Amino acid sequence: MGFTIGGIRGTDRPRTGSRRRGRTSDCTAVAEYTGLWGWAAVPGARAVDGTCSCGAAGCATPGAHPLDFAAEVPAGATLHEVAQAWAQFPGAAVLLPVGRAFDVIEVAETAGRRALARLERMGLPLGPVTVTPDGRAQFFVAPGAAAELPQLLYRMGWDDAALDLHGLGHGTHITAPPSDRGGLGPVRWLRSPALDMARNPPQARLLLGTLAYVAHRSPA
Repeated sequence: MGFTIGGIRGTDRPRTGSRRRGRTSDCTAVAEYTGLWGWAAVPGARAVDGTCSCGAAGCATPGAHPLDFAAEVPAGATLHEVAQAWAQFPGAAVLLPVGRAFDVIEVAETAGRRALARLERMGLPLGPVTVTPDGRAQFFVAPGAAAELPQLLYRMGWDDAALDLHGLGHGTHITAPPSDRGGLGPVRWLRSPALDMARNPPQARLLLGTLAYVAHRSPA
C-alpha cells in the first residue's frame, strides 16, 4: 500500500466540512488497521530536514509523535469513517497507540532479523514485526509486556546483562507502515499482520529468551 505525502503545518487544524473525502491509499491502510486488525490509529506529525510539522520549536521527537489536535480513529472504524477523519489531516503519518491491543519489544534491527529467523525455525507463535528507518525492530506482543519486562528478564537470568532491548507500553505510540518516521524514511514490515496473531499477539515470555540471547550476542 502506498502513502500519499502531503504538507502539514503547525497551524493546520481540522478542516470542518472538508471535501477531501477520497478513499486514498493511506485511508485504506488505516482502515485495515482499524477494521481488520482491531487497532486504533492517530494522525501523526511529519518531519522535513529535521523540522517537525507540529510547529513546536525544539520538538523533542520531530515527525514521530501524534498531532495533539487530531482525534484518534478508534478500533473498528470503517473505511468511510477513516476517510472522513483522515481528510482533515492530509499527509499525516499513521501512528498506533501501544498498550491496548499490543505492547512492543524493541531491539536493534540486526538482532531482530536474527531473532525472527530463529523464532520462525522454532515454530513459536509470532505477531507482527516492524523495522524502522533508524534501525530498530519492533515485535508486537500481548499487552502488559512492557510493565512485566524487568521481572521477566530477572526470571530468565538476563537482568544483569547489558541488553539493547526495551519494552514500549501504555502511553507510547509507534509509526505504522508505510509511514515515514522522523524524516528518515518509511517503516516496513518484517512480518506482516496475520489474522491468527494480529488481534491476539503472543505473550512476551515466549519470545523474550530468544530476543535477549540474540541481542546479547549481536554486535552493538
